[in-house]
Amino acid sequence: MSGLSGKVQTVLGLVDPSQLGRTLTHEHLTMNYDCCFCPVSPGEEAMTTAPMEMKNVHWIQQNPYSHRENLVLSQETEAVREELLAFKKAGGGTIVENTTTGIARNLPVLRQLAKETEVHIVAGAGYYLDVTHSADMRKMTVEKLTDVIVNEVLHGADGTDIRCGVIGEIGTSWPITDSEKKVLCAAAHAQTQLGCPVIIHPGRNSAAPKEIVRILQEAGGDVSKTVMSHIDRTIYDPTELLEFAKLGSYIEYDLFGVEMLNYAFNTSVDMPSDSQRVQALAYLIKEGYEDKLVIAHDVHTKNRLTKYGGHGYSHILKNIVPKMLSRGITQNQVDKILIDNPKKWLTFK
Repeated sequence: MSGLSGKVQTVLGLVDPSQLGRTLTHEHLTMNYDCCFCPVSPGEEAMTTAPMEMKNVHWIQQNPYSHRENLVLSQETEAVREELLAFKKAGGGTIVENTTTGIARNLPVLRQLAKETEVHIVAGAGYYLDVTHSADMRKMTVEKLTDVIVNEVLHGADGTDIRCGVIGEIGTSWPITDSEKKVLCAAAHAQTQLGCPVIIHPGRNSAAPKEIVRILQEAGGDVSKTVMSHIDRTIYDPTELLEFAKLGSYIEYDLFGVEMLNYAFNTSVDMPSDSQRVQALAYLIKEGYEDKLVIAHDVHTKNRLTKYGGHGYSHILKNIVPKMLSRGITQNQVDKILIDNPKKWLTFK
């Protein structure tokens, strides 16, 4: 383990943490999200297979999970390559790629993209939501699942020698299923062995992040080396938010660029705007949590790419950072969120 300690593991090998630069902690570069297809309202069935063309862009933006082709990001490697070059030109350095087993992780493509763009890419180990768990995987014990995750970090995943540098995103539903609890425990056990970062996809309920932290802690996980994703669609109440922040995980606002009227996975959620996300960051900074904040876009569908009229991977650097600065967040605090905090999180203990 001494070979990993103090380093960050990318798909091209170990790098010194100082080399990461500005880091997006939750993105996807190639994946298939068909597992989470959402049926449309009666009368709109034809839209699920409509072409991805200009007249349909707004409908797809508002119903991204109800358009079949939109869910197959893996078809857009060339567009993603161009996006990464633009991200690098805008001052970006590193992408944490959160695609895990169950949503078509493709490590050779990630390695190819890293070589061609010179953007550091950190791949994710482990398993996604229960709906993607195979019958064989469900039969595995926590110990076996732990071994699989450890092997993906130490030796390579999916039959390759390409090693993952983070565990996750580990997917959980709400309520958390038995199979997902096994994976959470395995992630905690693997983290204990490896001293590595972990990132979690919580269920869509404000109680979910706290329950996940409880499970991880009981299994021996290091919450201080764990990112809780998707807080912007999960915890809204300021009191609840501060209660969760006290538990010590990194808090991730990772849906920058997503602005929709109805969130199909939980219609009780009013998806915040980017301006409201910036306000939430400013609030948490004011309350003393600037050392525990990270941000990203969670690009995982085609419509988020600039090729299809989306914001792309450079939106935060080009548009959100200036907004943050205009709302009283200092350059030093921006650098903490984009450089220092990801660097600390991604570095093996």
